[in-house]
Amino acid sequence: MSILFLHPNFPGQFRRLAGALAKRAEISVYGLGDRSWTENLTPLQGVHTLTYEPPEANATQAACHPWVKGFDAAVHRGQRVIETLAKHKSQGLEPDVIVAHPGWGDAFFVRDFFPGARVIGLFEYFYRPRGADVGFDPTFPVSMDDIFRLHTSNATQLLALESCDTGICPTPWQKSLFPGAYSNRLQVLHEGVDTNQAKPSVSASYTLPTGQTLHAGDEVLTYVSRHLEPYRGFHILMRALPAVLKERPQCQVVIVGGETGGGYGPKPPPPFVSWKEKALRELGTEVDISRVHFVGQLPYDQYLRVLQVSKLHVYLTYPFILSWSALEAMACGCSILASDTQPVTDAMVHEHNAILFPFHSHQALSEHAVHMLANPAEYADLGRNARQTICDNFDFETISLPAYRKLLEL
Repeated sequence: MSILFLHPNFPGQFRRLAGALAKRAEISVYGLGDRSWTENLTPLQGVHTLTYEPPEANATQAACHPWVKGFDAAVHRGQRVIETLAKHKSQGLEPDVIVAHPGWGDAFFVRDFFPGARVIGLFEYFYRPRGADVGFDPTFPVSMDDIFRLHTSNATQLLALESCDTGICPTPWQKSLFPGAYSNRLQVLHEGVDTNQAKPSVSASYTLPTGQTLHAGDEVLTYVSRHLEPYRGFHILMRALPAVLKERPQCQVVIVGGETGGGYGPKPPPPFVSWKEKALRELGTEVDISRVHFVGQLPYDQYLRVLQVSKLHVYLTYPFILSWSALEAMACGCSILASDTQPVTDAMVHEHNAILFPFHSHQALSEHAVHMLANPAEYADLGRNARQTICDNFDFETISLPAYRKLLEL
């Protein structure tokens, strides 16, 4: 049996699944990604990793209507994928199953190119003009142009839905965003958490760039986001820190995430080059910056150590895609203070495995954080219940992998 994974940032969400399937002698596993995204990644053992050259910026896109530039780029990417696969098809590549993240257009044409293959798509998000991320934060008012652009942005997802035999969504809420006409074609299946890696450790330690070493049991507040941006509530966290640091003089704050580039939402307004710079300018001397440690994006092992030394982990998000870090913090047994937003509530239950608070209230965040840091024994069950939630519902080996095997008919 031959399985082809498509993801511009391969392996992306398919890391654990592709790696597990590659261990089976009867399965040949291929992965195709954008060379410019994947060239510095460590290849998965046993996986035949292929790359395509990134689509070039073209003159026609400059003339495109601004609402369809994303779709135009996706079509060019899909074309580049087929051009690359054609070379390997001539050498015998003929997958039985194609598993793709179609959000960037990679899977647009594979059904036609490999008509005998079964195509499975990972569908993370379908934009809605109301009731989800758009318009959620009053800091960023929504124009009619924004709403119209969203409809055309979904063209990529709609074409992908038509091009797939079946699809998977990570959480129930994320599935609910897709049009009802496709509900029978979609099922909820999260990529899973490796609970043997992401787990509590009473002996964990993490050394800060300053040379100071933090240990499990120390008063450490943590926050993780791929990019420090409003979509993940970075501005809310920063506004809460002055009160937390004032009331908890021993508290150290560790913030993990990229400071510039990328992200889901708007860029910071000029003259700021990052949301961090803007937040620090606004707070001025209100925040004790000597106890706030920005450590950037970390290798996975160091990132896990940050979670393992955490006394309190803060997770915020617009109603959007659920972060891996939220579930991995739960798996590490963190006491979690999280925004009461979807799809957080697909995994976290207030006062059972987390404390939830209104996203926009930095006052509520600071008040809860101070009380939780001051009374850790009162919240000890949160971390235990959080890990149990992950083991029971999101563990890769016992939950996700068997579901994938059923889906792939293995």
